Amino acid sequence: MAKLTTEELIEQFKGLTLIELSDFVKVFEETFDVTAAAPVAVAAAGPVAAAAEAEEEKTEFDVILTAAGDKKIQVIKEVRALTSLGLKEAKDLVDGAPKPVLENVNKETAEKAKAQLEGAGASVDVK
Repeated sequence: MAKLTTEELIEQFKGLTLIELSDFVKVFEETFDVTAAAPVAVAAAGPVAAAAEAEEEKTEFDVILTAAGDKKIQVIKEVRALTSLGLKEAKDLVDGAPKPVLENVNKETAEKAKAQLEGAGASVDVK
């Protein structure tokens, strides 16, 4: 009997129906005492580990205005300086606090924006 290459085996499998292929897998598992199912615990651990790494390597931050404070006009001026918003949009943002002023910015930009807004009398969170 001639030995088939991996490519030749794949071509043979492509010609099978799903039922025929399912039957083949069952016979293969019984013959070689193996299972073709992937372990569930390993598959579940993958996304958890990836999420933990994403938390550690956070590079994008949101600057959120939580309150305008007493000097609302100064805060509106700072919001306009930090964004491309017009006067009405900036005023609406400040009036509607808590709202994000900047989204998905690097840490340095977020800290600088926070300092500017707090200097104008606003309360700010960086997340």
